[in-house]
Amino acid sequence: MFGRARVELKDGAQVRAMRAAGLVVAEALAEVRAALRPGVTTAELDAVARDVLARAGATSSFLGYEGVGAPPYPAVTCISVNDEVVHGIPGDRVVEDGDVVSVDFGAELAGWHGDAAFTAVVGTADPDDAALVETTERALWAGIAALARGDRLGAVGDAVQDTVEEVRRSGGPRYGIVHEYTGHGIGRAMHEAPTVLNYRARERGPRVRAGLVVAVEPMLTRGGAATAELEDGWTVVTQDGSRAAHWEHTVAVTPGGLWVLTAPDGGAEHLGALGVTVAPWED
Repeated sequence: MFGRARVELKDGAQVRAMRAAGLVVAEALAEVRAALRPGVTTAELDAVARDVLARAGATSSFLGYEGVGAPPYPAVTCISVNDEVVHGIPGDRVVEDGDVVSVDFGAELAGWHGDAAFTAVVGTADPDDAALVETTERALWAGIAALARGDRLGAVGDAVQDTVEEVRRSGGPRYGIVHEYTGHGIGRAMHEAPTVLNYRARERGPRVRAGLVVAVEPMLTRGGAATAELEDGWTVVTQDGSRAAHWEHTVAVTPGGLWVLTAPDGGAEHLGALGVTVAPWED
């Protein structure tokens, strides 16, 4: 549920510094996506992201991250395949035609973090997998847009759940919404207050106001929402073996609207289609 920790609001200069980190994230994810094809290993994809960090003079938000009861994270990306929801560790696994692959990446530049993720079906797509990926991305943008319309952070979870329920009402599949893993505040640390839920909750959370910067990241499955953690201490899978998708962006609330810090266009294309103003923070 929503945490009670103090939410640190950012000023214009800090948000612009986070935009620089966000653009490193955007570049890395674009290059990984371009390299994503049958026959590539997940370690090779991780190496693509490492090269972007080196060129940008940035460091990884993930490498060496210490989880609860887990060894330090050993890579710069999380690459989760098929029934893996999140935190998949890159290695010698070969990506195959038809795999559903989620790539999560964070970068730190000049002391500020950016964090984003995408999911893609590799090669020949099963229509049901393609629909899962599309719905999860749509839920992401609905959740982001809710930051411009809701007075409390709980509006994000409302919008994600509304998207999933709308698909079901229109005769589509019933997707599971993962509850155990959520969005989060972000800034000088990769994970800060507040928690950003992906489902409707009675507690409405903190007020949405200028200077709030959060990572919105819905995770949906083709089956149940229950998950389990593997023995490596990181990889999270669906308990029923169903495939999963994960999308994420880092978003700032500015005095004039929203600014998606990890989208090259600031979110203009997707948010414009939803009637939301994209407004970079300019003093």
